[in-house]
Amino acid sequence: MLVSVYRDPQLATALDVLGADPVTHLVNTHWHFDHADGNDWLHSAGAKIIAQANTRKHLSEIQRVEDWDYNFLPLASGGIPGEVFANEHNLKLNGVSIGLKYYGPAHTDGDISVTFAEASIVHVGDTFWNGIYPFIDYSTGGSIDGMIAASDANLAATTNDTIIIPGHGKPVSNKGELQEFRDMLVAIRDNVAKLKKQGKSRDETVAAKPTASFDAKWGQFVIDPGFFARLVYEGV
Repeated sequence: MLVSVYRDPQLATALDVLGADPVTHLVNTHWHFDHADGNDWLHSAGAKIIAQANTRKHLSEIQRVEDWDYNFLPLASGGIPGEVFANEHNLKLNGVSIGLKYYGPAHTDGDISVTFAEASIVHVGDTFWNGIYPFIDYSTGGSIDGMIAASDANLAATTNDTIIIPGHGKPVSNKGELQEFRDMLVAIRDNVAKLKKQGKSRDETVAAKPTASFDAKWGQFVIDPGFFARLVYEGV
């Protein structure tokens, strides 16, 4: 069994429901706590942890995320990915082909996709927040342009029949919703870039509401419109 999860008591129950087979492989799509805090737990149960090389680096060191004003401590040694790769890594588990692919800097500088080829399922991690504005972690290499590039890569790698698993938001998606997410990113980036080019400060740009036409749908979660405008401003 292969999973990509954060630690939560409900997950143990969910895994039990799936069956008695042990979890043998754990994939970290990037380093953030909500995707990697289960590492030590599942490693202690025998799982091999796989990640992109930058993800292991971040999990091994103190990480300061300025936008959260928080220092994340390194994981315990058991939670550090033991198998890393640079660009691509392929697995064959229980007859299933699983492809791991590095985006380059996007949400962070260690994001990867996980493709289940036979089932036409792609987990795209936090490069896609379905129906909500995404967080972009500039502290560890993320950028708005990187998020757009990752969206373009995801669109190129999927079909209308592909099941797409986002990192946050509605948990099961498709190419149409991914396209809408990508187009939203591009439109807001262009709006913010125009204001910044005019000499507007970050606060002036936020006050101009460059996300306004998208807020009703996308601005109803943790990353509110002002926060997202500030993130985009940093990267244009």
